[in-house]
Amino acid sequence: MAPRVGLTAERLTAAGAELADEVGFDQVTVSELARRFDVKVASLYSHVKNSHDLKTRIALLALEELADRAADALAGRAGKDALVALANVYRDYAREHPGRYAAAQYRLDPETAMAGAGVRHSWMTRALLRGYDLDEPDQTHAVRLLGSVFHGYVSIEMGGGFDHSAPDTQETWSRVLDALDVLLRTWPPAP
Repeated sequence: MAPRVGLTAERLTAAGAELADEVGFDQVTVSELARRFDVKVASLYSHVKNSHDLKTRIALLALEELADRAADALAGRAGKDALVALANVYRDYAREHPGRYAAAQYRLDPETAMAGAGVRHSWMTRALLRGYDLDEPDQTHAVRLLGSVFHGYVSIEMGGGFDHSAPDTQETWSRVLDALDVLLRTWPPAP
């Protein structure tokens, strides 16, 4: 097999992200990517160090895509409108790109995490929370709460955990977001 011209780290990352959406993020390896490009595994190592490096690159790509979508969705919105917009970005992205969404949860080393778009996610969530007039440490607690609720709901939904019963998951999602809005408007809860 002769190596294909035009392989770059960016092209391999994009192909790895597509592969993750097709077969699941856990199944992405340099070997599998080499099969996709019909090249020897060794020819990819000049572009990515190993499967961990490839997964890190896919995670960074996913975080960047999510941050770009979130920024677009949040522009000009405040309060509950911003909350719903941000929540829907995560849910829609997970539905459209399940492998990339899983990649966005990949544990990054602190230096890589600080250089990636994850920081933008935190800033945007904090900007959204300014509409609820939260001070520290309540703002940090709220950031963690929103991330936990969004990810938890989306993960259970994607795993089929709500498939067995009515009502429709969209109705439940809307009620969850209504409840979060009420909670954030009355935060901090009374002791």
